[in-house]
Amino acid sequence: MPKQTIAPAVPTAAAVFTDEALSKAADLAADYYRPVWTGPSGEESSGEAIARHLEATITLLDKDGWIRTYDHGKDWSTGTDLADDDSMTVKAMLKSLLRVVRDEIGTDPHRTLHTALRHVGEGGGHGDTDTAQVASVVLDLVIRAHTGSETALATPWSERLTRTHADIAALLTAGARFARTYGPATRETKAA
Repeated sequence: MPKQTIAPAVPTAAAVFTDEALSKAADLAADYYRPVWTGPSGEESSGEAIARHLEATITLLDKDGWIRTYDHGKDWSTGTDLADDDSMTVKAMLKSLLRVVRDEIGTDPHRTLHTALRHVGEGGGHGDTDTAQVASVVLDLVIRAHTGSETALATPWSERLTRTHADIAALLTAGARFARTYGPATRETKAA
């Protein structure tokens, strides 16, 4: 039997998120099991705040790069080589542990969609933990409307082998459009 080779995935053009998909996402948001725009703090975030968070995520991924998942090419079946010799000093043990952690984490600045959303929230300049959480829900709703699947989630969608940086940027841009169009107004806008 001849050996079959599998052709590598060929990146396609960036995913297109239509206004119709965003309208469907709004319908999904209206029927969502909890308030979409309320974060873990219990406070509501404006659509504009979520859009700024998503746009800052695009900027971060453009600067540092996007990576599908954290795969450092390790053979996970071999386990980690962490010395635990009884004769080691505490200092030597800590150095060994730090070396393993550094090897596992690496120094690659690339970020996944999930970590980029979180890092923008931790940075404090363009979002916080609330906007990170709400932005994640918004992206899930956009992906559900885009795929037609009621259980689709943005992070697994972003990790598919065929995804590209352009796809992720298109999703984040669509999420920002959705937030500005369907999200709650800011207090200043409500007062005007």
